[in-house]
Amino acid sequence: MMRSAKLYQYSLPMDSGVILRTQRLESREGWVVELREGDAIGYSEIAPLPEFSKETAEQAGEQAKELLEKWIQGETLDLSAALPSVAFGLSMVELELAGGLPPEGNYQVAPLCAGDPDDLVVALSKMPGEKVAKIKVGMYEAVRDGMVANMFIEAIPGIRLRLDANRQWTPLKAQQFAKYVQPEHRTGIAFLEEPCMNPADSLVFAQETGISIAWDETVRDEGFEVKAESGVAAIIIKPTMVGSIQRCIELVKQAHEAGLMAVISSSMESSLGLNQLARLAEWQTPGVIPGLDTMQLFKAQLETPWPECRLPVTPLSELEVVWQK
Repeated sequence: MMRSAKLYQYSLPMDSGVILRTQRLESREGWVVELREGDAIGYSEIAPLPEFSKETAEQAGEQAKELLEKWIQGETLDLSAALPSVAFGLSMVELELAGGLPPEGNYQVAPLCAGDPDDLVVALSKMPGEKVAKIKVGMYEAVRDGMVANMFIEAIPGIRLRLDANRQWTPLKAQQFAKYVQPEHRTGIAFLEEPCMNPADSLVFAQETGISIAWDETVRDEGFEVKAESGVAAIIIKPTMVGSIQRCIELVKQAHEAGLMAVISSSMESSLGLNQLARLAEWQTPGVIPGLDTMQLFKAQLETPWPECRLPVTPLSELEVVWQK
């Protein structure tokens, strides 16, 4: 069967307030892959996240072209040594081409707790099943974070808070946080992602405080193994940074076998990539709310609209095709 491929380049404007570790992200840059084989067509996205991915968008684009060249010639893609974003994007487009990604998606998002518990009560009252909400911690004083978490748990019975510290705390700061969450409220925290810079310190924190933790950055560390450990509740899987779909599915399987929750999470992909992650989440982690609440950070969507999002949609036809065969 005849094969053809295209690589589009995109740049989408971001909300002015989006700050990654040390820089303001004014636009999200990436690539869209289009594969055709006979009558079948598939799309996917390759978009390393600045400051978090180990590769740049340029490096990913170059490698994608080399691998697509081989695919055009009928070769089976070997993604074992590919950059994570390329491995994810190309394995996803092959899955789409083969009709292997189920159409149903999990578009439920855990609302972000910004300030007023009353606003959150309204959002959570519309949520079926578990009342899950998110708080970013580690950006301000640990004591303040602890007080805020405690307030939400006290104000909203049955809430399950997901907290993300991005390895920002020393063991001392993590303890200061815990001190302000009353012991009877600690079970209201579903998990706290990566409280300390060092995973060993995070484990000690969980065991000393009874606050469950989740691995996120640690999942991408060299030699990481999924295992049941006291105090660990979940692993966070960010496919753009983890690699191929096959690797992501393997991690989900290992997590479930170890009795851990697996959460599919976004690396700020465009609406095209985000929709595919929602479908992956529904397929591989049914009943678990994924971490895909990033559409609000954009000023535009790409090709496939996100449900109920009112942002303008940029069609692929408006993008530059940088490579095609």
